[in-house]
Amino acid sequence: MSMKQSEPEKVTLICRLLRQSPPGEFGQVVQDLYALVKDDELVRQEAAHVGAHHNKKNFTPVQVNGSTVLLTNYNDLGGNRFFYPQDKFSFEFDHLSGITSKTHLHSVMLDEEELWRGALHKGLNTYVNCHFPAGNCCVFRKSLGKRQMFVACIEAHEYQPLKHWNSLWKSDWTFALTPIMTRVTGVFLLQLHYFKDANLHVTIRKSVSESLHVIDRNQFVSDFVKFVKTEDDKIHTAILQNIQALSEDMWRKDLRRKLPITRTFMNWNDISYKEIGKVDWQRYGGAITRLF
Repeated sequence: MSMKQSEPEKVTLICRLLRQSPPGEFGQVVQDLYALVKDDELVRQEAAHVGAHHNKKNFTPVQVNGSTVLLTNYNDLGGNRFFYPQDKFSFEFDHLSGITSKTHLHSVMLDEEELWRGALHKGLNTYVNCHFPAGNCCVFRKSLGKRQMFVACIEAHEYQPLKHWNSLWKSDWTFALTPIMTRVTGVFLLQLHYFKDANLHVTIRKSVSESLHVIDRNQFVSDFVKFVKTEDDKIHTAILQNIQALSEDMWRKDLRRKLPITRTFMNWNDISYKEIGKVDWQRYGGAITRLF
């Protein structure tokens, strides 16, 4: 970095690079910025601020008192404090060091909405534990004016820096408990980063919505979990099909450019491994499969 750059210019560059950090790579970007900027205090100051946004955006899981807690905007108390509604405690989190501290009880009124939240968490957690090899979830309550809303968050990741790829799958599901029928809206985000023979980023977003009947607590929890599973399976299958189609399309184009015309028939069914331009597309399919 040029020594002639002013501090505001350095701050702009630091923040831009930190905001572009793929999931699982924020700490490495911070280390690189220490060497690039050569102003550790400035990097630490900006990294602490941007790190909070990065962790909440990616539903970063942390271990507190034997429980896995997701850092989100929905359980942010301010001042780097978060609460875990399931075990009724709050804690402070250092976004730069990743250290939790100052754990305290966090009182929650045991009203009808809290009973619904607890049942939703239990049902969703059972599904996530069965469906994802290393998934986490939590259900939160939030107020929107006079309406009481519920937000269910799911996070699953696999970070493999030694194998040159990282991946994150997350989704959130928002709805209000209204009589007879409620509208559930889900938002998926999948991020993949492959950096062995290329620097390739893949980001997939999708929104879904469905009306579910609200008859009683057990019925709604069951229908809600079935809806989440159905939509998870749909997007998972669609992604793998698109990756396969892209791989085959690039394979055909690559053959057309490089192979001579010999008028020899080839049994395409015998080809089980395809690596195009040194980017192994099957690795992405494997990354997604391991998330499930």
